[in-house]
Amino acid sequence: MSILENCEPQEVFSYFEQICAIPHGSGNTKAISNFCVEFAREHSLDYKQDTHHNIIIRKPAAAGYEHAPTLILQGHLDMVCVKEQDCAVDFMKDGLDVAVEGDFVYAKGTSLGGDDGIAVAMILALLADDTLPHPALEALFTVDEETGMYGAEAVDFSDLKGRWLINIDSEEEGVITAGCAGGVRANCLLPVRRRRMTGIRCTLTVDGLKGGHSGGEIDKGRASANGLLGRVLRTMWEAAPYGIVTMEGGTVENAISSKAAAEMIIEKGHLAKLTTVAEQYDAIYRHEYATADGNVRLTITAGGEETLAATDGGTTDHLTFAMLNLPYGVQAMSTDIPGLVQTSLNMGVLRMTEDQLRMSFAVRSSVASQKQWLCQRLESIMRRVGGKVEFCADYPAWEFRRESRLRGLVERKFTESFGKAPKITATHGGLECGLFCGKAPDLDCVSIGPNLYDVHSPAERLSISSTARTYQLLRSILEDCREMT
Repeated sequence: MSILENCEPQEVFSYFEQICAIPHGSGNTKAISNFCVEFAREHSLDYKQDTHHNIIIRKPAAAGYEHAPTLILQGHLDMVCVKEQDCAVDFMKDGLDVAVEGDFVYAKGTSLGGDDGIAVAMILALLADDTLPHPALEALFTVDEETGMYGAEAVDFSDLKGRWLINIDSEEEGVITAGCAGGVRANCLLPVRRRRMTGIRCTLTVDGLKGGHSGGEIDKGRASANGLLGRVLRTMWEAAPYGIVTMEGGTVENAISSKAAAEMIIEKGHLAKLTTVAEQYDAIYRHEYATADGNVRLTITAGGEETLAATDGGTTDHLTFAMLNLPYGVQAMSTDIPGLVQTSLNMGVLRMTEDQLRMSFAVRSSVASQKQWLCQRLESIMRRVGGKVEFCADYPAWEFRRESRLRGLVERKFTESFGKAPKITATHGGLECGLFCGKAPDLDCVSIGPNLYDVHSPAERLSISSTARTYQLLRSILEDCREMT
């Protein structure tokens, strides 16, 4: 029995449930790409799948629409894989356990992947409907958007005829997004030196946090588990010496970390003092985040006495200094668009190996010079402690176009459909439109989408009714394209 069989539009949620059954985290998109290939074959549609597993599916114009502009419908195939602590799902091989509660679809124990699986489902439903009047369509499905837009970067735009593109990767109904921040991934790397150390093995854990999207929810005042861990570790170091055996926090750069932990060796004589510091900071964090992240918790658990290879004094001093001082969160707000974050960064991943500590950031800004400024700050701090920064996945901002025929069409159809005008704005989240416009400067883009909440977290949920309205809007846009010849 289908879990989503009573969700309307059924044609959309049928595809969405099939997508949810296929593992499709970033870097694991071959199966979902092949699913789209099989769809194209079953519907006798022309397609091209590249070596990265990006796929283009083409459908000729319906009768009477031959002279309308070709329209590109675009979404990405990968999802951010985040799960609750006790969840047994293996994202490399398991599908999602989808469920319905009221108006929402969610996945039990994990993120849902509504970002951007619902876009793929809506586009497939549109392509499958032979009764729908429409212009020539090009469905563009990209991979690995969530880890750096690598699929979009690899797309050969000469394979696409369309110069109108609707990206379905926004998360708020009633909003037409017409610009976005640029970004870059920054891996801050610090050498780790170790020495044999005897003491009480302790686990210091920050958890209970909401997490969330580092673009869409960075301004909500939510705590970063990685940041809170660094703050207490520095205060503990200033109180008494200890060594760190291992440390880990977060899952991906573009999600606010909800849990972080450090395994430590503490000499018996210092255990009481450092336990007191940890308990004090548990109270401090609960007070500071009572409203924004009320379930925050800091615990220290002591085990037995052991002799282990732990960080030496110089390394502990350097890494706690870096974790305390590396910037995090909102750095500047837009002065042009009220309420829009202009510049931010998020330490999404914290990992310690035998000889290195990696702190991975998603840096975002709609102003290129401020993005460079944050990169400079990261490099300056890391040089001070003997580390370095490696940058990757640099993508440009999507600049707002004052004149846009496509935006005018979408705005008009929304107003006609729902009796009110949509909001035209930009987003602090990254969208692939910036890369596409770099490949085709004459490309006219907009981004829309249904209501999604708490994306990139196990609390992610998709509104069923909003999905229905967004799908109807897309259908009406396609039907009206004939007038835009």
